[in-house]
Amino acid sequence: MDAAAFLHHLVNLTDYRHQIVHIERIPHQGAIFGKLDNPLHPGLQACLESLGISALYSHQAKAWNAILAGKNVIIATPSASGKTLCYHLATLDAFLHDKDSRALYIFPTKALAQDQLRSVRQIASLLSLPAPTSRGEAISPEAMATFDGDTPQNERTNIRKQARIVLTNPDMLHLGILPNHQSWSRLFHNLKYVVIDETHIYRGIFGSQVANVLRRLRRLCAFYNSNPQFICCSATIANPQKHAQNLVGLPFEAIVEDGSPHGEKYFVFWNPPVIDEAKTSRRSPNSEAASLLGELVQKEIRSLVFARTRKLTELIYIYTQGQLPPPLRGKISPYRAGYLPEDRRRIEHQFFDGELLGLVATTALELGINIGDLEATVLTGYPGSIASAWQQAGRSGRSTLSSLSFLIAQENPLDQYLMRNPDFFFSKNFDNAIINPDNPYILKPHLLCAAWEKPLEAKDEEFFGEISTMLAELEQKGRLRKHHERWHPAPSISYPAQDINIRATSGQNYAVVDGREGRLLETVEASVALFQVHPGAIYLHQGESYLVTALDLARRIAWAEPRSVDYYTQTMEINDIRVTRLLKEKDCHRVKVCFGDVDVTTKLVGFKRKKQFTEEVIGEEPLDLPPVNFPTKALWFNLPQKAIDRIADAGLDFHGGLHACEHAAIGILPLFALCDRNDIGGVSTAFHPDTGKAQIFIYDAHPGGIGIAEKGFEATEELWQAALKAVKECPCTDGCPSCVQSPKCGNNNQPLDKEAAIVLLEELVA
Repeated sequence: MDAAAFLHHLVNLTDYRHQIVHIERIPHQGAIFGKLDNPLHPGLQACLESLGISALYSHQAKAWNAILAGKNVIIATPSASGKTLCYHLATLDAFLHDKDSRALYIFPTKALAQDQLRSVRQIASLLSLPAPTSRGEAISPEAMATFDGDTPQNERTNIRKQARIVLTNPDMLHLGILPNHQSWSRLFHNLKYVVIDETHIYRGIFGSQVANVLRRLRRLCAFYNSNPQFICCSATIANPQKHAQNLVGLPFEAIVEDGSPHGEKYFVFWNPPVIDEAKTSRRSPNSEAASLLGELVQKEIRSLVFARTRKLTELIYIYTQGQLPPPLRGKISPYRAGYLPEDRRRIEHQFFDGELLGLVATTALELGINIGDLEATVLTGYPGSIASAWQQAGRSGRSTLSSLSFLIAQENPLDQYLMRNPDFFFSKNFDNAIINPDNPYILKPHLLCAAWEKPLEAKDEEFFGEISTMLAELEQKGRLRKHHERWHPAPSISYPAQDINIRATSGQNYAVVDGREGRLLETVEASVALFQVHPGAIYLHQGESYLVTALDLARRIAWAEPRSVDYYTQTMEINDIRVTRLLKEKDCHRVKVCFGDVDVTTKLVGFKRKKQFTEEVIGEEPLDLPPVNFPTKALWFNLPQKAIDRIADAGLDFHGGLHACEHAAIGILPLFALCDRNDIGGVSTAFHPDTGKAQIFIYDAHPGGIGIAEKGFEATEELWQAALKAVKECPCTDGCPSCVQSPKCGNNNQPLDKEAAIVLLEELVA
């Protein structure tokens, strides 16, 4: 593909409206090779040579040296840099020297585990071994197996007894392996390496849950007298060493210099054109993604479009189908979680084999599943972190050939800030992955699981930290019972792991059922169910629209019926907040900034119907659903008296300025904390009863908090400066979705005063 020629084609289209605001050309890089402190086993050396690998890249060599020195290692380099080879070599080398050694590979998805099973079997099949010594033996393909929800029951016993490499995911480790560790005694007793791939995925709630699963794993390894080394692989993040240590609970060495070669890449920032100058309203990013995919497919450029949600995946697929001539409509497909495993495998194979030219996917394909060499990627909206953006963009150009990536901006402060400040994206040292494994709402259920696996003792604080208070609380609630200084599950407790959904704070799901056929369509996690399957919601499933006709809160069932509609729905909410405990405070330019425990009540007040393609609001409906109440962490700050005086003198709206300032700060915070906009919430008020003054709060939108508000507290000054820049540089007159409006605002973005917000932010950073 000639990337420059395709861009020239785009700008000469009749409907091109100057959407390209920046092109970053990333030049070709040659390979940098490293030196090994210890040579590879002759069998491995011969194997690599048969694969055409004459030497290891510098980061691979550093990883090999550190692993052989007995260190836990995290390799944080870009997509397609050869991280996988680091752990395959270490594992196979251990097998060549010890016939009993075992390895556990953990991947965030089943598809990635299947993909890496093919990879390690390919390498192992090429091993040219000398006659077995007393401690060495040949490695058969049967010695490597995936163990997940799709593994047939009749194969599971054999895998438990014989597999030397077990490839699984955190869910199965938590739910199937750890609670049944007696059946896995051979694995635990001989465990040499634990590999955690795509470590940057384990952040927020999911990462905090997985961190506790890994602590349970380490505790059982100690019980079986093994002490495995951990090998982690990650996309480039700002804190790889700290993140790995927080995740696993052990010291790590980080390897971050990339020695792999890559081809030239054009990274294009694409801002949808303005269709209403006064409101700075822009064309839908979903329509723009569909148009780009349509052009790419018609030029036979193999492309992958990333969408933020399941719903948008289906929408963009539908839009693109409508733009393509009939012969090409069968050349694209949606791909996302929720589909049956056989459907996902079929789509992967069709794409790999070239039957499909384009895929529209959620972040499920951000990971390194082998779907062949792609030429272009399209990111529909900033994915919430620079690491994820590069990981998604890195799916194209996974060889030394040229490639193309587009980042299409959404109408929110964060995306528009990046469109106006591309240097922030291309020069920034990425962002921090944040987890909070000590969150009591996450840790306490895992302590119950740990007690089920093996009674808890005081010495288990080595793995879980200070837990005496939580153990006492669980004992008081009748969940644990203490006997001879050990905590056992109460007799009423049965298999506690099944009550925890490790991808959320809630273990409960809602079922979405086709009301006409009584058929289960999908499940929706409880924490987001009210927002996605409320009465009147449009729910998309495999390209088909369903109208939610009823929501049974007691039975957790959403009843839906197929409907052909040209709109989608978006909820509105109102939040209330109370301070329960101050944990930290500081002065920033004589402004008091606080961090502490708060209690949040969220009320879903209604939803909007928005036109497909144009995003025009075509209707609003009220909702009467029970409020959601939860404790969490928040930062809050005072407003300078000088700003209040300036607003009064200018006749501006102080309430509107507070509200606009809150929206802008929430919109920009994901730049400083590796999170999604939906992971945070906010409240602004001219008088708060707990502080006695005007206040702006920003809080973690998950029970107990996951560290986002704390990161905001640490970076308050940078947050104010970026929010001021975003609002000031926006060309709108009175405030728009690109600076101070929020699509989720339950007050319908009333009141808002952009000028007053600028005054507040100017005085905050003064």
